Amino acid sequence: MTQVQNNSKGILYILVGMILFSIQDALIKFVYEEVALYELYFGRTFTALILLISYLKFSKQKIILKTYYPLLTFVRVICFFFGFSFFYISLTFMSLAEANALFFSSPFFVSILATIFLKEKVGIRRWSAIVVGFIGVFIVLNPNFSDFNYMKLAPVACALCYAMSMTITKITSDKDNVYTQMIHLYIGAITISFLFFIFTGKGQFNTFSDPTFQFMFREWGTNLPFSLPFIVSMGIVSTFSFYFVFNAYSIASPSVVSIYEYSLIIWSILTGYILFNSIPTSRILIGVVTIIGAGIYIYIREKTKAQLIATDTPNR
Repeated sequence: MTQVQNNSKGILYILVGMILFSIQDALIKFVYEEVALYELYFGRTFTALILLISYLKFSKQKIILKTYYPLLTFVRVICFFFGFSFFYISLTFMSLAEANALFFSSPFFVSILATIFLKEKVGIRRWSAIVVGFIGVFIVLNPNFSDFNYMKLAPVACALCYAMSMTITKITSDKDNVYTQMIHLYIGAITISFLFFIFTGKGQFNTFSDPTFQFMFREWGTNLPFSLPFIVSMGIVSTFSFYFVFNAYSIASPSVVSIYEYSLIIWSILTGYILFNSIPTSRILIGVVTIIGAGIYIYIREKTKAQLIATDTPNR
């Protein structure tokens, strides 16, 4: 198969992966009023871990748990876990498009962190793109400083945590393979979720009427017959999302397929409209275009400089 054919197939895979990510996010919106946050996180990740191990066994690949970077791995697990806790929380009060648009501020944070920890050089044009990107974030947030709901910063907090995780991954990937790092993320998420069950799983802190805080502190297993199929489906969908994204980067040029990650915002708009009759406002669309434009420009500059950390594979 020629490189052009491989690239075409890779683009198809990345598009499918992004569609599946948008479906996973939609599943959270369907179920969050009937499940606890870390109950969902536990079940989703446990399902994904079982599927990943089964795949490695079936493909006769060695399961390696050893890491050459234990401290960095620990920090990455913490960043990743709480980052996507913020994202899941945001989906209880934000549209899919709005949450994902704010999440895509992560390349801006990655570029900043890369200058600090990886000693990458960022020129004036990329700094300008970062500033424009954050202007897009500001437009989407539309803050009223006299009465601003700071919970709306949850996807931005996720983007920052994700950027920290990806920066660490850039360092650890020279010795730890991708499956080892995935297993660490899954085991870490399962362990931390179980700790939350021990301390909050009986709903002892659920004294709230707000649906978002109920989602965070609800008793586990209160409506398992309803929520379990959604939780397991999330695990399956997230596993196949990763499968398609990983294969896209395996068979095609990363510089070709990474740009199509921004299709997630488009799929989120479509999914939100079809499933929840959610139509983004013109303000949100302007912010989305600004964020995407700045992200694409950073991608072009990093491609020129051969520094593609800010556009590495999303790993959700």
